[in-house]
Amino acid sequence: MIRPKSVRVVEVAPRDGFQMEKSFIPTETKVQIINSLLKCGFKKIEATSFISPKAIPQMKDAADVIAAVDRSTGAKIAALVPNPKGAENAARAGVDEMVTFVSATESHNQSNVNRSIDESLKGFATVLDIATSSKIEVATGIAVAFGCPFEGDVAPERVERIVDSVLGLGVSAITLGDTTGMATPRIVQTTCEHLLQKFGELNLSLHFHNTRGIGLVNVYAALQLGLATFESSVAGLGGCPFATGATGNVCTEDMVYMLHEMGMETGIDLDGLITVSRNVERIIGRTLPGQIMKSGKRDNLSKPVCR
Repeated sequence: MIRPKSVRVVEVAPRDGFQMEKSFIPTETKVQIINSLLKCGFKKIEATSFISPKAIPQMKDAADVIAAVDRSTGAKIAALVPNPKGAENAARAGVDEMVTFVSATESHNQSNVNRSIDESLKGFATVLDIATSSKIEVATGIAVAFGCPFEGDVAPERVERIVDSVLGLGVSAITLGDTTGMATPRIVQTTCEHLLQKFGELNLSLHFHNTRGIGLVNVYAALQLGLATFESSVAGLGGCPFATGATGNVCTEDMVYMLHEMGMETGIDLDGLITVSRNVERIIGRTLPGQIMKSGKRDNLSKPVCR
């Protein structure tokens, strides 16, 4: 059991959360939310996706969002790029990091991007070339790393093969995604232990969904291995638009609350983050899954919660 003293929390709602919304969120509103999150102390935010507007209309203003976000905090502003064209657009917009993605199973990769895993990996090489020429870092997210809705359990060796391939291309960081909420503490620890043994000092982050109600339990399980970077979404917004029932990322403020109560540092202003989450819920216009924004922290339960 090696619990980290500090944890890096990466906010992904502006991309992973907003992409689920059918009604277009005005660019200025997106920017206002991102900037308010930056004021809370986040050091990395996944701000948007340079994907075809035909695929996800919500992301059609990606370049405008990047142009308007406050860069004075020094935080890393990342964006998802699905292909070389997206990489070119992201480089032109001036992102700090491009995020490529591939699934751990052939069935999910075909369903998600209509390509084989090898075809996706081949495309990454071109993205890396574009990013390198612009001195931009590249990270890779591996979807369904802990379980696939089409193929069931995913052997750690299958994830290992993809990690080995992308590291060989020059990717700087890896995120394992629990795309449809199939992770359990046992699976998380088995997969992560396998990768850490194979790759040693792996720059690894984890992205859990709360589909089956154990997202934070999986975070806790990963903490026991010393893993200290987690992606999450303010107010629990979002999920996967192409996976039935897979709504709800792990909620950022709920996770930060848990980490702080465990004595771990995040550098994030939790009170400010709760205010942001309530604002996000107001903007979205429906009740969102976050709990701390409803109940408040345990030391102010006797105080009225202003919504």
